[in-house]
Amino acid sequence: MKKVVLAYSGGLDTSYCVVYLTRELGLEVHTVIVNSGGFSEEELAAIEKRAYELGSTKHEVIDVTQRFYQDCLRYLIFGNILKNDTYPLSVSAERMFQSLALAEYAREHKADYIAHGSTGAGNDQVRFDVAFSVIAPNTEIITPIRDLKLSRQAEIDFLNQHGFEMSWEKAKYSINKGIWGTSVGGVETLTSHQALPESAYPTQLSATEPTNIEITFEKGEPVALNGETMNPVALIQALNELAGTYAIGRDTHVGDTILGIKGRVGFEAPAPLILLKAHHLLEKHTSSRWQLLHKDYVANWYGTLLHEAQYLDPVMRDFEALLTSSQERVSGKVFVTLKPYQFELQGIESRYDMMRSKVATYGEENDAWDGRDAKGFIKIFSNQLRIHSSFNDEN
Repeated sequence: MKKVVLAYSGGLDTSYCVVYLTRELGLEVHTVIVNSGGFSEEELAAIEKRAYELGSTKHEVIDVTQRFYQDCLRYLIFGNILKNDTYPLSVSAERMFQSLALAEYAREHKADYIAHGSTGAGNDQVRFDVAFSVIAPNTEIITPIRDLKLSRQAEIDFLNQHGFEMSWEKAKYSINKGIWGTSVGGVETLTSHQALPESAYPTQLSATEPTNIEITFEKGEPVALNGETMNPVALIQALNELAGTYAIGRDTHVGDTILGIKGRVGFEAPAPLILLKAHHLLEKHTSSRWQLLHKDYVANWYGTLLHEAQYLDPVMRDFEALLTSSQERVSGKVFVTLKPYQFELQGIESRYDMMRSKVATYGEENDAWDGRDAKGFIKIFSNQLRIHSSFNDEN
């Protein structure tokens, strides 16, 4: 039997793929789930059990969480990257690293085929196919859902016909869970006006009393939570759990897909949104205005190209070098208050805080110039405007 490596999550689409690849195509299916930090041991065990029940010959778990942070997430923090000022690239980022890990696994195990459960209308198909074609170019790609143009109801019917119970209620929402956020898609997100119901979000509100937290950054990276030093991955996971109890980080993203159509998806990303906003506040205190200005458009391009499956392009390494360099003095503490459905940034402490300058205090006093200097500066600074305006008198 020929071997196929399937990108497996345990959801409806990949469950369909296991049964289809084994029963209809007669292939030896190796299910591989790439954990990017969003699964517990209990969840992984349940997913493995389900894979074997569906017909998987071999099931593997590849953990890329540390690699994902080191090679991607820290740059998203450095750049304060939110696509369309809303979405922290939760699925966009993790899919690339899942794709790379799957391609490397398929190449190492000399698989004949590599498969995924993407449809023909989304972004993930591009991310998977690009990574597979670059890393494992001699392995043929199979995409049952895309090629057969299946609806979710058709997948449910197929599984039921083969003895695997699946209801529409269970498959009503498509949920992708990772360390950098959980996306939620459903019938509401296929419209332009309906919001996801409270019950659609995996994490429900359970904390109502406000609480204050302290996040410490060192050269742009989060290194301590409430004074406890920890690995950035552990910190993100701990903050996700804490802020998730307040139902923080929910929103709906509307954006342009790689295919050129509009897409809409709900998400919850408590730790990413808090970290990005906290980091940005600290950066505004510790970076020069030209650093902030130029870093913004570099970060925007980094996020855009990552979203559009261009992570392997060498220009991304160039962007990463600049983003890293910009963080040399982005160190200090940020104080945040958590409340139900929201958070507030209270302020920062940093030895590089430029508001502590002895040169001047904004709107109050200064020691570096006097009134005559200020008048002279303003006069010269307005020269270009006055020259331009002078031509109005000639008309």
